[in-house]
Amino acid sequence: MADVCILGIESSCDETGAAVVRSGEKIESNVVASQIALHAPYGGVVPELASREHLRAIQPVVRQALDQAKQSYESIDALAVTQGPGLAGALLVGISYAKALAFALDKPLIAVNHLEGHIHAVLLEERQKGNRELNFPVLALVVSGGHTHLYLAEQLEQSWAYRNVGHTRDDAAGEAFDKVAKLLGLGYPGGPIIDKLSAFGDPLAVKFPLSQIKHRDRRKGAAEHNDQRPHFDFSYSGIKTAVLRYVEAHAMLPQIASRRAALERISKPTLEDYRSLLDQQTLDLVASFQRAVVNDLIAKTLAAADAYEVSTLFVTGGVAANGELRTRFESDAASQGFPVFFPSRPLSTDNAAMIAAAAYPKFLARDFADMHFSAEAGMGL
Repeated sequence: MADVCILGIESSCDETGAAVVRSGEKIESNVVASQIALHAPYGGVVPELASREHLRAIQPVVRQALDQAKQSYESIDALAVTQGPGLAGALLVGISYAKALAFALDKPLIAVNHLEGHIHAVLLEERQKGNRELNFPVLALVVSGGHTHLYLAEQLEQSWAYRNVGHTRDDAAGEAFDKVAKLLGLGYPGGPIIDKLSAFGDPLAVKFPLSQIKHRDRRKGAAEHNDQRPHFDFSYSGIKTAVLRYVEAHAMLPQIASRRAALERISKPTLEDYRSLLDQQTLDLVASFQRAVVNDLIAKTLAAADAYEVSTLFVTGGVAANGELRTRFESDAASQGFPVFFPSRPLSTDNAAMIAAAAYPKFLARDFADMHFSAEAGMGL
């Protein structure tokens, strides 16, 4: 195995990341500058603000990553950067910086798909644990604020091949969490808040039916394979609307406005602050919403695993940090005979270590980027 140090750079959304990973399996450093506090007052990521913050943070973050890894600009072997998908302006900050650095240092530059990075976050940590006995093919659920995808992943010598067998037709699961949290006056980001509060509610109190998708996806490329096995697509706009209808039907809007105002007066609300502002009906609603989304993610992933006869499951992306999703996936997958692997919580959310790890096979294959490449906000895998 080649001893290679790769400096990874990630700037696809609202976190500026830099990391040094050795030979695709050892994290020497992993630094993330979060923008949560910047975007929280708006209830979501503001693209222009995100781009400006990346410009401010990227150089200090890269320097810190090199210092922690006891590396220098000259000692690294290559650079890797997220090309897409993501926010165009945010991606361009990382790409422009990486291009300039690679040119100045005369080092190879590797362009990485953000979604592939999430899959390699799992591989990276399993290899760090010494687990080299993963069985393929793998079915990977990549689930975050911007993505809900199912991929068949196989290793072909030094390279990797991916096939999409499911995706969301509208909102991603993480986006639904954030929008429901915003609707209920719980702040941003919504996923971690809902996860914590769900423990205090009855997940069976409100009945949310699973989404039923009856027509084929008409988007270009959706039927590019001749395989007649089903596609396992997701949809979360309906459950978001169902929560809104429940709120309206039960006259909860005045209470939500009051809660939102109260939380705005607290700089860093604790779990107890949230609990004191939520009645049991709202806690039950939150728990029922989370249970419905988790049920849908697990049911479709396990159905796809059975249909495509996979050997192993990966669950990765920001929503993979959800406690109920992890617990239920482990038990339900085990009952059907599928081993399931998650990244640690720090590597579930956007980070540069996963980008550097995904770049390692490309380095071995000499798959370097042309200096004329640009950001691809809608990049597929």
